[in-house]
Amino acid sequence: MLSLVLAAVAAFSAWTAAALWFQTPGAAVKRWCRVVLWTGFSLAVLVGMAHGPRMLATAACVGACACVLLWWYSLRPSNDRPWADDVANIVNGQITGDEAVLHNVRNFSWRSTTDYTVRWETRRYDLRRLDSIDMIMSYWNVPGIAHVLFSFGFAGGERVAFSVEIRRQKHQAYSPVGGFFKEFELSIVAADERDIVRVRTNVRGEDDYLYRLRLPRPAIRSLFAAYLEQSNALLSKPRFYNTLTVNCTMLVYHMMRHIVGRLPFSYRVLLSGYLPGYVYSVGGLDMRFSLPQLRAFGRITARAKAADDDPQFSAAIRVGIPPLESQ
Repeated sequence: MLSLVLAAVAAFSAWTAAALWFQTPGAAVKRWCRVVLWTGFSLAVLVGMAHGPRMLATAACVGACACVLLWWYSLRPSNDRPWADDVANIVNGQITGDEAVLHNVRNFSWRSTTDYTVRWETRRYDLRRLDSIDMIMSYWNVPGIAHVLFSFGFAGGERVAFSVEIRRQKHQAYSPVGGFFKEFELSIVAADERDIVRVRTNVRGEDDYLYRLRLPRPAIRSLFAAYLEQSNALLSKPRFYNTLTVNCTMLVYHMMRHIVGRLPFSYRVLLSGYLPGYVYSVGGLDMRFSLPQLRAFGRITARAKAADDDPQFSAAIRVGIPPLESQ
């Protein structure tokens, strides 16, 4: 029994050390000092609980745990921070009848990760013309991890892509570990594909794949509305991003469950890089082809680089991807 208690205390101490690193202010030296002091205290408590004086060590442990939890739950997300330019705004808007008006649609012109032209636009969309949705997977280093975007297509070729992202502050870099420790707020970005896809393939050097999704038009429209509802809610009630539970796949998974009903859960929802296999298994992709064939058709990286700043960027990256049969 004692060994289980000691293991739990050690695990909580390690978690707290990470929380102190990611959540306390100051330069790295100051944060290291806090982590070292906490680690020394934790070791003293563990030794005391194992070898005595146990009552004093246990009391110190309980008091410290209570203080840590009170501090942790006092942390609140905010919309008022010095945000990085590309997440400075959250898309918002309203749907009136068949018209959607989106404010703060991102349409940056990227030359490098630090050199770009900032443009935030208001755009109007006729939802009667909304007729398709594509899933775009963007990979960087680890095959099991990818960023997921959903791009809504309208008759005539107009498109808008939605992306659930971390909301970084200026000069703050993404950290998947920090995403477990309330380091980032949650953001929903709506953007022109020539911005949000091109920056990943042409500027950041990521490898992107596009899959056409099989969804009936009412479900496509419902998902569009769900994205807007979620983003509007973030303006009044900000949320923390979480690498595991509140991210670019989990948020969409919950929205889709609400729209289509029961949707089986899978580890491939958590390991976002394997999401295409999950969507294929539930019949959401073009079932005329195998998944490897769809992956080969949908690799858009080279086409995106070739198209670059072409106004017909969206059409160019879809060359060679078979259209869906009429549903």
